[in-house]
Amino acid sequence: MASVKSRKNKSTELQFISILKGNGITGWRRNYPMTGNPDFVFSRLKIAVFIDGCFWHGCHSHCRMPSSNVKYWNNKIEKNKIRDKQITKALKMKSWKIIRIWEHEIKTGKLNQKLKRIKETEAINRDSDRLK
Repeated sequence: MASVKSRKNKSTELQFISILKGNGITGWRRNYPMTGNPDFVFSRLKIAVFIDGCFWHGCHSHCRMPSSNVKYWNNKIEKNKIRDKQITKALKMKSWKIIRIWEHEIKTGKLNQKLKRIKETEAINRDSDRLK
């Protein structure tokens, strides 16, 4: 159990920052104080982005359970999944758009649909600002 440590997602978040910058996506903040502590927040667009680690959030394809203390880890990951759903629901009730990205999506670069959603929202927001 002690050998399984969270690295606070830092390397994954740094990769995501590079992807955002490479796609010209701006207006995001990290460590934004709000429900659920999203990894990235686009406050003007009301978009919260969560980068979910494959192990900690129970990715069906990539989560490899430790062979010891299996009951503990199953409970831990199930509680994380339940908490993720509760946070998503709470933010949606406040009219926030939620984007959840798996750690493996960043590593494989399979983010096109999710980045497209941010860009479209940015464009719609920019156009509505011009009309004001």
